[in-house]
Amino acid sequence: MTVDVFDKLKILTDAAKYDVACTSSGVNKRAAAGGIGSAAACGICHSFAADGRCISLLKVLMTNVCAYDCQYCVNRRSNDTPRASFTPRELAELMINFYRRNYIEGLFLSSGVLKNPDYTTERMIEALRILREEYRFSGYIHAKAIPGTDSVLIARLGLLADRMSVNIELPSQNSLRLLAPDKSKHSILMPMGYIQNRIQENSKDLVKYRSVPKFAPAGQSTQMIIGATPDTDWQILNLTESLYKKYKLKRVFFSAYTPVAENSLLPALNTKPPLLREHRLYQADWLLRYYGFAANELLDQNQQSFNPYIDPKCNWALRHMEFFPVDVNRASYNSLLRVPGIGVLSAKRILTARRTTSLTFDGLKKLGVVLKRAQYFITCSGKRADRVKNTSTAFLQSLLSDKTRDLYRQNFLLGEQSEQLSLFEPLADQQNQHMQEELRQCITGRI
Repeated sequence: MTVDVFDKLKILTDAAKYDVACTSSGVNKRAAAGGIGSAAACGICHSFAADGRCISLLKVLMTNVCAYDCQYCVNRRSNDTPRASFTPRELAELMINFYRRNYIEGLFLSSGVLKNPDYTTERMIEALRILREEYRFSGYIHAKAIPGTDSVLIARLGLLADRMSVNIELPSQNSLRLLAPDKSKHSILMPMGYIQNRIQENSKDLVKYRSVPKFAPAGQSTQMIIGATPDTDWQILNLTESLYKKYKLKRVFFSAYTPVAENSLLPALNTKPPLLREHRLYQADWLLRYYGFAANELLDQNQQSFNPYIDPKCNWALRHMEFFPVDVNRASYNSLLRVPGIGVLSAKRILTARRTTSLTFDGLKKLGVVLKRAQYFITCSGKRADRVKNTSTAFLQSLLSDKTRDLYRQNFLLGEQSEQLSLFEPLADQQNQHMQEELRQCITGRI
């Protein structure tokens, strides 16, 4: 039975929704004369650029046919699900037609393993070659490298893509052995290391020769699935830190596991995705990258999970009250960054403002400091905020009010309401028919 391109699109965009792609492009470039498309460093999937434009990516699989049988994956070979594959030209033409209609500005391309990693990567390379060379598309492309792919093919893919990523998927070798027997830690880390070496070599070559082709100029990232295995937040955060240090990753993404298979090794099908846990890990990741924290400061052997009710920075502060209070008129930049309620921007504003004046609590509020949190950990020229009790219990009780609990339930605990944006959201019949006709026109190239 033949499947038309429209049906393939529905199958393969839906199959790609578990792959996290919400990342800034990290690269600035414009099309050469006669070409189309551009990429802005501030561009981000399903978000907005600095000038207010919505920047979106077509997130799709080359195929959801897969030779692997990863138990946590909806596209595993043992799962009874509709299968489809794009030819390289079908995918390239589809992407260009969407771009010309201003539906998207870039491409996020991943794939199941069709036959073997090399064969799959060759098809991805051909699709990107058509886009870059025949259509002269210069916009943002993020490509997933398949673990086990030959390094020669990874090199070709990296010259066509702006960003590359290799999904580490599960945080430990033991978890991979149990749930993804076709994969190994070595097969994942080897291409990750190769990509990093090529990026470093390329950056040195670009200093000497301006005409050298750029290799993955926006760097590389990875993704870990959270909640499918017993791995703790402490283990995940330590792995995240080591990946940043060793492979210089741009981002490590966390994906709350959505049960898609009945398996004794996995959470039950009626289990809600651990969205709040995912949120806490993203907050901790931010602390590692921008606030100077180390993984073993935020969690340790005795406390291996984050407090679900307060953010990791507040949790650290409550466990290290010996560092506080901090006087905002004298403290160093690094000390200010460790105060809950003071961010990178507000810390810089404090350093600038206190050169000419002595800061007060009212002044801090104008600088963007969140006093609801910061007031428990700071003084202004030795003075505390009015009616603030110097106890961690008072601060914790303030955060765990009924209003706060309700807010968390509304935003994070209702996992069934948190779904990825889709090209095929359920609509009223008339509206849905109109949308499908629009998509069919896009596929056939009619504008």
